[in-house]
Amino acid sequence: MKVFIKNKFWSLGGGSSVVNENKEPVFKVKGRIFSITRVKYVCDMQGNRLFKIRNKWFNWFIHKAYIYDANKTKIATVKDKYFTLRNEFFVEGYKDEIKIDGKFFSFHSKILRNGEVMGTIDRKFTIVKDAFMLEANEEDIPFLIALVIAMDNICDKRTKLGIFRI
Repeated sequence: MKVFIKNKFWSLGGGSSVVNENKEPVFKVKGRIFSITRVKYVCDMQGNRLFKIRNKWFNWFIHKAYIYDANKTKIATVKDKYFTLRNEFFVEGYKDEIKIDGKFFSFHSKILRNGEVMGTIDRKFTIVKDAFMLEANEEDIPFLIALVIAMDNICDKRTKLGIFRI
């Protein structure tokens, strides 16, 4: 299944649209209007919250974002590496070993689960807003959307702090 995640140009909370190949909405990403930690929710089309994503409030050198399930249980920590030439991300605490192979803001990255490809992320070039194409099995798509939003939150936070690394 392919989905396209596009940050909305005008959104008070930093929401995103998630559509399939036929441009039909399949998930919603809603953000809070005033949120220091960039809280966002991945919801189904009925508005049920599937995942909550938020950045760590204070970061020294390693930036982190947390992914919570619908029961408010932390299921994964996404973090970057500060002292690296690559824009690497690591996922900790998830039931499987998840690794992002390739730079997130390059044009193509693979998502590996236990060493095997479970999905791909392609960055779509736009001048004003971030856009991504995510391809994976349908049952993995909601979690992977949350993963992409977490990585995008980390990159946005670094950019805002003047630590722009692509």
